[in-house]
Amino acid sequence: MKIPYICVIHTSPATIDVFGRLLRERVPHARVSNLLDDSILPELRDNGGDVAAVAPRWREYAKIARDLGADVVLNACSSIGELCEPVARELSIPIVRVDSAMAREAVARGQRVAVVATMETTLRPTRALIVDTARRDGRNVEVGATLVEGAYAALVAGDQSAHDDRVAAALIAASEDADAVVLAQASMARVLPRLDPGARAKCLISPPLAVADVVEAIARL
Repeated sequence: MKIPYICVIHTSPATIDVFGRLLRERVPHARVSNLLDDSILPELRDNGGDVAAVAPRWREYAKIARDLGADVVLNACSSIGELCEPVARELSIPIVRVDSAMAREAVARGQRVAVVATMETTLRPTRALIVDTARRDGRNVEVGATLVEGAYAALVAGDQSAHDDRVAAALIAASEDADAVVLAQASMARVLPRLDPGARAKCLISPPLAVADVVEAIARL
């Protein structure tokens, strides 16, 4: 049996361990490698989220993954998710968008979806993906968006406690009216234990759902 080869493209070192652990659990026989460019998110923050500015080099990373022999590429960054489909068509390789499965689950849960993020560059594409997913699935969904002001700055400054306090408060508030609460960044998931079971049950994070998409992509090879 051929050993599947998965290449994960990261824009933050924080996602390497997260996806490494999940992939080992779901596809322990697979070969997994990682490509990291941690300059992408700061560039998007500074240029107002202009994904076109980083598209050429992200395409090159996907091409490198293909040329290395990867069977499936996983894009671990929500901020540049829109690049996945066109690059996958161009390079003829399956590319899993990290938040696609999360968006499908969110719109399936009800008519009110809340997106919560600590970065504007992630908030906009995540909300747009959910709106597009609802339209494609023929669902009437209201998608709200909340930017947790000051949380990202606190995290960059090393104040994880302030970051977590702000994120937890935003998730609790969003869960009061929403059928599903989408955490636009995987780094936010560590605050979920602070929430009561009802609020926590409404929250969706992308990594486990994205890995399920990877498993399905491998099954189709």
